[in-house]
Order: sequence, then structure tokens, then C-alpha cells
Amino acid sequence: MQKTILYTLAGLSLFLLGAFSAWQSQDVTRDEVAAAAKVAGLSMTSAEIDSLLPAINEELLPAYAELYQAQIPNHTAPAWGFIPYPTGYTPPQGPDRVRIDLPWDTDLPADRHDLAYYSVRELAALLRKGKITSVELTQFFLERLRTYDPQLYCVISLTEERALQAAAQADAELQMGVDRGILHGIPYGAKDLLAVPGYRTSWGAAPYRDQKLDYTATVIEKLDAAGAVLVAKLSLGALAWGDVWYGGMTRNPWNTQTGSSGSSAGSASAVAAGLVPFALGTETLGSIVSPSTVCGTTGLRPTFGRVSRHGAMALSWTMDKIGPITRSAEDALAVLQIIDGPDCLDHTVQDIPLHYESGQKKKLRIGYDKSAFERERAQQAADQAVLTVLEAQGYELVPIELPAFPAINHILIVEAAAAFDELTRSNRDDELTRQVKNAWPNVFR
Repeated sequence: MQKTILYTLAGLSLFLLGAFSAWQSQDVTRDEVAAAAKVAGLSMTSAEIDSLLPAINEELLPAYAELYQAQIPNHTAPAWGFIPYPTGYTPPQGPDRVRIDLPWDTDLPADRHDLAYYSVRELAALLRKGKITSVELTQFFLERLRTYDPQLYCVISLTEERALQAAAQADAELQMGVDRGILHGIPYGAKDLLAVPGYRTSWGAAPYRDQKLDYTATVIEKLDAAGAVLVAKLSLGALAWGDVWYGGMTRNPWNTQTGSSGSSAGSASAVAAGLVPFALGTETLGSIVSPSTVCGTTGLRPTFGRVSRHGAMALSWTMDKIGPITRSAEDALAVLQIIDGPDCLDHTVQDIPLHYESGQKKKLRIGYDKSAFERERAQQAADQAVLTVLEAQGYELVPIELPAFPAINHILIVEAAAAFDELTRSNRDDELTRQVKNAWPNVFR
């Protein structure tokens, strides 16, 4: 989760909500926080209370005041099940209709190192033409991961044994004419909050650095079935916030003095550096989009309810999403086509078909957030160039303004604090690397 969060407290929020109702003109005091902590059964030091006070008084209480303005009728039920369709919209039915053409004129580069920057589609063409094997590709990317990880801090675990077995199987099947699709034999990396038996699933956090789970995330199972080859579990900001994990700060390959952003830090860094052809990331509040923007990759954050989260670390049950980070939009679609759809384990997932035909250009109206594009920021010129290119290609650009949703941060914080309640109550949150006001330990408290 990359977007800055200055709101805080989940376990104490109801207490403070009541206090604010009675004393709207007064700041919350240290003694009141200490009393609330006692009611909630939390053990907090004086320093921890001091870290909370600015966020409570400057951010949390004004946000509550804004929420009070919403008038919710008695008959309005909570969102027990979230289906993100506009009113009156009927989703399409039937099977996927996706055709992605391979560039059959692709050949091996004069400098073999340039393979690192080939697209999934180009690598798939080389495999089917017999120009290279999956085992050779897998060994190539494993070596790049070993070589450049000491500079980028993007790898938590290599899955070498698993990868070489899968690659050998892919080669045997392709040689026999068994083709499982574009991803067959293609190496990839996965954010280390996705469960893979036999390997650590650390969530990027020191308290869980040796955690091993005995089940497999649905997205990993689906990629296994498609013949893709998992070569590494990649770094994430601890518990899916930012780019700092227990091993250090994941770096931006374009400028290793800076972070990659996060929380899908290693996924974006590794793809940008040519260490894997594609990677899986997750997003709750910007964790695919932000590192993709910083590292220059193509990130696809699917609509909530398209991809199963089974086997992924839960941060916010109503906001978590899983998607690919790649070098191109068609590569992202090739991955999404495999990982989307129901699995009977994540009941938020809807069975909605994908429709796409390679090379087919439709007349599209493309909406963009006008205020966001006009806001001064480091990537403003690059983002504006995207609009210029789209307009030059004949697409109709439609400026829109998104409404403010002040409750979203509260939902995320309360769900995240609930997901890691035991971590806070056991005081193991002290083991997390980032111990500043604007970090998970403070927010969970």
C-alpha cells in the first residue's frame, strides 16, 4: 500500500469516535489515549502514544467530522457482498474470447543479454520455433536474478528447484506438440505474499520471515496449469506498504539511489531490470500502479472480484486485488486471461469473460482523471505524453472528475488492523523494520 496514510487506530477508533462526538472542540489527550488503550486491551508505551496523537487530532478527528455529513437511511444495508457494476448494467456471459498473436519473425538477439528485455509474446515465439528452450530461459533469468539482486534488493527467495523441474516439463510437452498457451515455458516472479509450499512466504516482514505455508495460492496454481515457470518470490514492503522490507529497500533500476515504490516493489523492479519477463503483484491502494509508474513497467490492477485472492496475504478483504506487472499491455492480458475467474475459494470472484482480438483497433472513449493529470508531480510530463499519444492515435479522451471517498482509508485501516490484531497485541509489531509515525505499527495501534 503506497498511498500515504495519516489516519490511524483501529482498535481505538470506536472509543475516539464517541469521545469526539462529546468533545468536538477539544483535542484528544495522552491520558485519553492511554485509557482507550486499556479498554481495548492494548499495551502501549509513552512513545507509541506520542506517535499516535498528531494523527488522531490532525487527521482522524477531522475525517470523522466529514463522515458525519453522510446521511445513511436506516434501510441501507452494509456492503456484505461487493459487486462493482453500475446500476442497471448486465455483465456479458459466456467464455473468454481472446486472441493474442505471436510475432513469428522474432529471432534471437546478437547479444544474448538482450533477451532480458524481450516481451512474453516474443519469448513464446522463440520457444515454439525451437530457437531456445524453457530450461535455457529459466537458467538465464535465474542468473540475472542472482547477479542484480544485490543492487536492487528485489528477491526474497529463488525457487530454482521448482523452476527447473517445471521448465523441463514444459520443454518435453512443447516438443510433443502439447501447447498450454502463450505462458507455457515462460519464467516469472511472484510477490512474496502468495503461498507456495516448500518456500518461505514472508510477507516482507521480519516477524514472518521464516513462515512456510502448506497450500498454494490460486493464481500460482493457475499459472502452473498454464505451464508458466515460477523462478522467484519477490520483495514487498512489509505487510504490503511501501518498498522497505526486512532485507532493505527495493531499488528503482533506473536510479538505484531511490526506492522502487510499492508495495509490489520487487515485482516492478525485477520486470523493469529484465530479471523476469513478468511478475504478479497485488494492490489495495496503489501497490501495482505506483511501482509500475516509478519503474516504467505496465501494471494491470484488475477490477475487484475478477481474480481470486485465495492463498494471498489478506490486508483488506474488501479492497485487495491481484494483477500482473509486465512490459506491455498485451503481455498483461496474456497473464490476466490465465489468473482470472472463480475458484470456489474466494467468493467475491465473478465469472466475467474477457474479450480481445490482437491487432483489432476499436473506436474507444478513454476517460482520465483531469485533476490528477494536472497536479504537479515527478511523472506529470510522462503522463501527459500518454494522453498526447492516445489522442494522436484517434482515441477520444474524456476528462472526468472522481468524487472524494474519505471513508476508504478508514475501511482499509480497520480491516488491516483486524487482520494483524495478534501482531499488535503480542507486541511483535516492534520487529517491523519501519517504526515511524506513518507506518503499519503506528496505524495498527
